[in-house]
Amino acid sequence: MSPTSITILGVTGGLGHAAALAFRDAGWTVKGFARADRHPIQGIEFIVGNAESTDDLRRAVEGSDVVLNALNLPYHQWGNGAAEALMTRAIAVSHGKTMLFPGNIYNYSATDRIITPALPQHPQTYRGTIRKAMELQLESASHAGLMRAIILRAGNFYGSPLGGDFFDQLILREAQKDKVCLNPKRRIPNAWAYLPDFASAFVTLAGQRETFDAFETFHFRGHLATANQTFAAIQKAVPHRRLKQTNYPWAMLRAIGVFSPLIRGLVEMRYIWDHELGLADPRLDAILGENFGTPHEKAISTVAQRSFG
Repeated sequence: MSPTSITILGVTGGLGHAAALAFRDAGWTVKGFARADRHPIQGIEFIVGNAESTDDLRRAVEGSDVVLNALNLPYHQWGNGAAEALMTRAIAVSHGKTMLFPGNIYNYSATDRIITPALPQHPQTYRGTIRKAMELQLESASHAGLMRAIILRAGNFYGSPLGGDFFDQLILREAQKDKVCLNPKRRIPNAWAYLPDFASAFVTLAGQRETFDAFETFHFRGHLATANQTFAAIQKAVPHRRLKQTNYPWAMLRAIGVFSPLIRGLVEMRYIWDHELGLADPRLDAILGENFGTPHEKAISTVAQRSFG
């Protein structure tokens, strides 16, 4: 299928921005939607609006064949049905279109280890239950013939073109002190998704959308790496600096979480770091091709050089 048109809801976030660049560079007509155009992108039409307004959302997606739902609420705002309501509004304006949605590993148990699309979902946390419910909304709308939906699931995002993501804010938060928050005693590999690659995978899937069923879920393998492997890649990227690994401050965050719902939510997701939760999907690997993606060391180097200079 030749490139067509897409609206990216939440274009000013890390994923939305990366996806806008990827779809634009692939020849798509791209519109971006958010409250304010904080990060303008050449060649992309920006539409200002509020995601709480169905009318604003409908205006944003009008004329587009595909909608990427990159809207995301802060952790402490997920409750009381707010996240599900956000999905309801996005679905309501996407009838007859294909919605792309970024899934995460919150839907699964800490004991699952290798997560495939066929694996039953047993969320470990309250937020995982919410994410599962949102995906069920998409599945229901697709099976009702209202729209198509493609979920692309991945581990922790990093490498946002905008910076300021989890990797920057926590792992590299003390980069200027030559410290890297990656516990050297942790031998558990964690799943990472380099955002430019993840966005490119969405472009590939969107281009083949009419060959898929109405509802599809794919799992993006990304990079499965231990703390020491990631640290080694960071150190190699900045050989002129002598870096030190430090522990993640869970005790401090637990204390802060007593007063901060946002931090409390982050601590709730600790199980993701304490258990190996890798993703596997041979079907997606075949679609993307053998040489798809950026090697772990190269991707980490890009992020590290930006932080350390």
